[in-house]
Amino acid sequence: MSFKTLSIAGLAAATFALPAFAESVITIKDPYARVASKVAKSGAAFMMVENTGDEADQLIDVRTEASKLVQLHTHKDAGDGVMQMRHVPEGFAIPAGGMHMLQRGGDHVMMMGLTGPLDHGDVVTVTLVFEKAGEIEVEIPVDLERKPVHGGHSNHSSTD
Repeated sequence: MSFKTLSIAGLAAATFALPAFAESVITIKDPYARVASKVAKSGAAFMMVENTGDEADQLIDVRTEASKLVQLHTHKDAGDGVMQMRHVPEGFAIPAGGMHMLQRGGDHVMMMGLTGPLDHGDVVTVTLVFEKAGEIEVEIPVDLERKPVHGGHSNHSSTD
């Protein structure tokens, strides 16, 4: 087999393999983190996770060196009208061609046992782990001035 034939065969194989890697295209928009006070031992991060791909994905884990423990959390009604935060070990579905909001009062990234203070303007590096898209590292600014918006996250409309 000549070098030219081998090169063409290799290029064709790579071209046909590309669609298999393009199924889930995850984009993180408008991330920010908060703490309740300067001496808080925990904090949370919020963002919009968008999947522009043609196949659903699942956010299954999260990691950061900013805290001793970090988990995917949600708020659930305990049955008595009191909302409690709960770990969501299965993570969050990110639909094909859709998005999932991580927002105040809903699903979010919970950081417990902060390794240092989170001051306004600081940046927290978080690794989001997806079932199909793999690991995505996100630089999340700490925004202690952002006010909650009625219905959750600001500047976005939800299609969930």
